[in-house]
Amino acid sequence: MSEVLHVKGRILLGPEDIRDELWVVDGRISYDRPTTARDVRTVQGWTLPGLVDAHCHVGLDAHGAVPRDVAEKQALTDRDAGTLLIRDAGSPSDTRWIDDRDDLPKIIRAGRHIARTRRYIRNYAHEIEPEDLVAHVAREARRGDGWVKLVGDWIDRDLGDLSACWPRDAVEAAIAEAHRLGARVTAHCFAEDSLQDLVEAGIDCIEHATGLTEDLIPLFADRGVAIVPTLVNIATFPKLADGGESRFPRWADHMRRLHERRYDTVRNAYDAGIQVYVGTDAGGSLAHGLAAAEVAELVTAGIPPLQALSAATWAAREWLGRPGLDEGAPADLVVYGTDPRADVRALAAPQRVMLNGRIVG
Repeated sequence: MSEVLHVKGRILLGPEDIRDELWVVDGRISYDRPTTARDVRTVQGWTLPGLVDAHCHVGLDAHGAVPRDVAEKQALTDRDAGTLLIRDAGSPSDTRWIDDRDDLPKIIRAGRHIARTRRYIRNYAHEIEPEDLVAHVAREARRGDGWVKLVGDWIDRDLGDLSACWPRDAVEAAIAEAHRLGARVTAHCFAEDSLQDLVEAGIDCIEHATGLTEDLIPLFADRGVAIVPTLVNIATFPKLADGGESRFPRWADHMRRLHERRYDTVRNAYDAGIQVYVGTDAGGSLAHGLAAAEVAELVTAGIPPLQALSAATWAAREWLGRPGLDEGAPADLVVYGTDPRADVRALAAPQRVMLNGRIVG
């Protein structure tokens, strides 16, 4: 038998499900003391399942795909901050090699972004027209890990503002095809006018969702559409607006208004029963390792601390179909010195990070 780890203190299996100890045997969690353990190492503190960043881009920077060594540094930064499960919400890089590394976070991929021609960041997406959307969605559904990522809106240079990228019939057919292939669909959406068509077409999730208005909230709640607000990214809107105001003043004003109401948008969504999950949008222009900051932003928006914590741990793992601190699950966990339920800022200072039963940080 390999080294056995004994984790003591307060083991937070769920918001109200707490144990005093667990054991890590051959990299997996057990709640039964092993009878043949000889070499036992003890770790003590407040223990959570590894954090989830449900909107992260490993293998991507502001200019497009990055070399493998840069992608490795990105993944290590997330890991050392306690993020052990990532939903990679669009990347042009092939990061499958990470699956062979037991010291790097586990990744759920959404393939490459699918955008309208000249309507997204250069070098990021497949840039296509509506008649090709179904075929590209099918391709990325087969390449991904159960998710596909659309760009639902972006600046229209002729209009000078954000506008929807796809006609209703195109997204209906594309989402139906993804679902037929067993994949869920999410979409980048900043503005208001793309949301109703996407939700009524059957989309599963909306990224950012800054354009979510009071009249649309009941539709999201009724259809069970989740949101990943990426508030640490939305904080950059004023700077973006300042940089683009001379060319696109209408767009700049729109971005500022979306930013100003960001906390109300998230709180109203939560109050209506919409599922809200933690995502940082790391890997474009944002640094990695920001999941703790995003949890704190959700609390600032008015989401109760325990629910904000769950949005990065128990609820997020259930949503993505991955285990938490379950019997027999891989021992992917983070140990803190203080109770993160009492103050989510504790998430910014992990004492121990364990991945596949190995202490890696």
